[in-house]
Amino acid sequence: MMIRKPLRPLARILRARETGQDPDAIEAENRAERHAEIQDRARRRAEGRLVFMALGFLAAFALVGFRMGALAASDPAEPRAQATGAQIISQRADITDRKGRVLATNMLTHSLYAQPNQMVDGKRAAEALSRIFPDLDHDRLVKDFTDPNRKFLWVKKKLSPEQMQAVHDIGEPGLLFGPREMRLYPNGRIASHILGGSAFGVEGVNSAEVIGTAGVEKAFDGWLRNPANEGAPLTLSIDLTAQSAMEEVLSSGMRRMNAKGAAGVLMEIETGEILAMASLPDFDPNDRPRPALKGDPSDSPLFNRAVQGQYELGSTFKIFPVAQAMDLKLVNPNTHINSTTPMKIGKYSISDYHNYGSSLSVSDIIVKSSNVGTVRIAQMIGVERQKAFLEKMGFFAATSIEMVEAPTGKPIVPSRWPAVTSATVSFGHGLAASPLHLAAAYATLANGGQKVTPTLVHGKKRPAGERVISEQAARLAVTMLRDVVLRGTARAGNVEGYAVAGKTGTADKPRPGGGYYDNKVVANFASIFPYDDPKYVLVVTLDEPTGQLGGGESRVAGATAVPVAADVISRLAPILGLRPVGAKPLPDIEAPPKAGVKVAANQ
Repeated sequence: MMIRKPLRPLARILRARETGQDPDAIEAENRAERHAEIQDRARRRAEGRLVFMALGFLAAFALVGFRMGALAASDPAEPRAQATGAQIISQRADITDRKGRVLATNMLTHSLYAQPNQMVDGKRAAEALSRIFPDLDHDRLVKDFTDPNRKFLWVKKKLSPEQMQAVHDIGEPGLLFGPREMRLYPNGRIASHILGGSAFGVEGVNSAEVIGTAGVEKAFDGWLRNPANEGAPLTLSIDLTAQSAMEEVLSSGMRRMNAKGAAGVLMEIETGEILAMASLPDFDPNDRPRPALKGDPSDSPLFNRAVQGQYELGSTFKIFPVAQAMDLKLVNPNTHINSTTPMKIGKYSISDYHNYGSSLSVSDIIVKSSNVGTVRIAQMIGVERQKAFLEKMGFFAATSIEMVEAPTGKPIVPSRWPAVTSATVSFGHGLAASPLHLAAAYATLANGGQKVTPTLVHGKKRPAGERVISEQAARLAVTMLRDVVLRGTARAGNVEGYAVAGKTGTADKPRPGGGYYDNKVVANFASIFPYDDPKYVLVVTLDEPTGQLGGGESRVAGATAVPVAADVISRLAPILGLRPVGAKPLPDIEAPPKAGVKVAANQ
């Protein structure tokens, strides 16, 4: 509470009278002081009101600016484009190669839909859309756009920015856009069969559910869509550089050998991880073709020859009975086997391509690829032990590779196993399996006889595989495969600088109605490199190839699959970090001695 100062204070008046001063002057002074105080209070009140009003205006402008910024950052949308229910959220994890390079990711795009009841001129809109999208049915669009009972229809599920602008320019209010995510494969055809592809599942106006349709996209569909993974990518064992190089070389080799198709598998022996796997012809997963409804499935580019192909693998099989016989101590590399050709099994005759004389060593049976010698060894093993061994090697079941196509590549195994079947299976006829099966079996030999299971997931921890044969028998088998490259049917696979071991295999193609074609084969080359320290297995398969040998036409694997495989190894070995044998190490470059910086004087 403020106490007002009196205008004529008694104490001052009395003192003034004593000293002879005028009391009225004292009153005037106090009055002026009071008026000044009143004015000061009024000024402070006015300034406070002005500050409050300024703060109010600033707050209002800030709110308006915030709302304008929020609207500018949001996607433009017509009020009619809003979904009536909850939006479908599409959050699919990326897929990368072993080095983190993106193989599959998501991209924001737009879809186009129509509300015919909101259209001004449906016929004009149909004509304009037909010019923008030639694949659309003009008559069908006219019918849908002019139907008074039609309230909604999809026009295009995915639009490019250029197409979206062209539709904008039509100026039809009944043509509307909905934002959505789509799956993008930035490398195009590379690793197309491995990735498989994707499509839209449940769809709404503002979003769509992306689901896998084939390959690892479908095999890992639940994992890729699981929000609990917090966006972590699926890391495959594939090396993008190696995959691209293999496909390029394999495609060139397929054309050079006039082959109908080709497949290649590059596998890491120790882990079973697949670094590259190709099937040709291939496709672009960004525009995946429709499955063939009739005809031979293998004629479709969607057919994965490496995983789904069921081929008689020919002489590449011969190393298995030989390795088993050495494991059972029935033979050793120097044991001589009766190779007199032809030999009879019941009413059937088995012969060699050449007459190798009355006997061959076990090592030469593999080097010269003797059918008769291999059958003799299989007879020593017996039917039951032969079947049990091949089953352990994985030739009786589909591979466990992480692809939905894997079960369809289950080997074709004879229902009956008489003596003649045992004989033909020993040299690769009568049992059909995929190139991936063959790669896994050769990796088992190169791994010291311990089973290798193929995988497409990088860094996946697996228990050690069961022992199939002894380490000694496996090592001797790989040594024989090296001799095949040095002095046998695969001499074209002797890549300079890289010691390669392997076996050729040529098998006549079976006719759909029974029997075999006279001039159609499947050529295989299964290889291990480097021989001194086995790290990788490479299998190359050519479907109906025709190469050149000795100046003439040839279909055998030594003239077709082997040269292509040699080109693949030459290209891939440096990518894999393998130093050529005999290569001089690069000189160490020493840093130059540090010296002071000299500044030239101005002339």
